[in-house]
Amino acid sequence: MFGSHRLLVPARSSQRGSAGRKRLAGVDEAGRGPLAGPVVAAAVILDPRRPVRGLADSKVLEPGERERLAGLIRERALAWSIAWADREEIDAINIYQATFLAMRRALSGLRICPDLIKVDGNRCPSLEGVLMGCPMKAVIQGDASVPAISAASILAKTYRDAWMRRLHERYPLYGFAAHKGYATPEHKSALDRHGRCPLHRRSFEPVQLAEEDPALFAA
Repeated sequence: MFGSHRLLVPARSSQRGSAGRKRLAGVDEAGRGPLAGPVVAAAVILDPRRPVRGLADSKVLEPGERERLAGLIRERALAWSIAWADREEIDAINIYQATFLAMRRALSGLRICPDLIKVDGNRCPSLEGVLMGCPMKAVIQGDASVPAISAASILAKTYRDAWMRRLHERYPLYGFAAHKGYATPEHKSALDRHGRCPLHRRSFEPVQLAEEDPALFAA
């Protein structure tokens, strides 16, 4: 439904950082809770020589500030990658495993191999087949305390939000541009009125209770 599952960006440099600094990859996701759309993950290796001021958990930043920081991260990071798992995958393997799948895809898209990976949350995805042997650590509230995770949070959030705004143009009845697929009262009301569309996650209970509109699937 969403095409390729990965957006790759070449790294600027393959040289080790100054003074032998370890390359830390921060990983975070956006969109685990919504009733519709993909779950998106990002992995970022920041460049200590080109710091990005103002990094924080994307949820506490104003939209304009998130967009500004996302541009700086793309410009200044040593490497970054954005990937996702689509609605079909979420329904097939559950949102928890789909989130880990998106994270593994994001890590595999990095053009520089990190020395250490830090993931927001209390669990880490498997690295089987992806950067095997690289140490990895889960950091609770890492998006607020680890700059590389904050950067990943910002990239994942801004990318997914922009995607949901584009999807709103195809399915305007649901208000995706406003709530990005989250279970707001407005979204639930639209789901009750219009039934579910191809973007809705069938494995989520509010969606299971909604009728299916065949006309939307033919759109």
